[in-house]
Amino acid sequence: MTRKLVHTMRMPIRWGDMDAMGHVNNTVYFRYIEQARISWFDEIACTPNPEGEGPVIVNAHCSFIKQLKYPGEIEVATLVGPPGRSSFEMHHEIRLVGADGQAGALHSEGGAKVVWVNYPAEKSAPLPAGLRELLGSES
Repeated sequence: MTRKLVHTMRMPIRWGDMDAMGHVNNTVYFRYIEQARISWFDEIACTPNPEGEGPVIVNAHCSFIKQLKYPGEIEVATLVGPPGRSSFEMHHEIRLVGADGQAGALHSEGGAKVVWVNYPAEKSAPLPAGLRELLGSES
């Protein structure tokens, strides 16, 4: 599947992100991904409107490749796949930022399927033309 880079952001690894094993807890990776996704949605004015339409995540996944530990900073790259009628796939890559030997290495990757919905009707709706254009479709 062809993916298009649409957003990158950096964020700190917080002390509270770690668990008893001394590394970032697996659930926190989903929070990193969520923050990157919401940041991109805000950037493109795709904020959910409970009285209208907006994005809903219907599944999410994450593969843990290398441990992350405090202190540190990560960069989350957000990529998107081609749009369907009412949905598209998002992909995220988490890399450690810094000068050590692990900096820049892929530490985690994950993603989610996003469906555009009409919230009051609780049904999928066609992707808006502006979003479809950002995703790389001409139709």
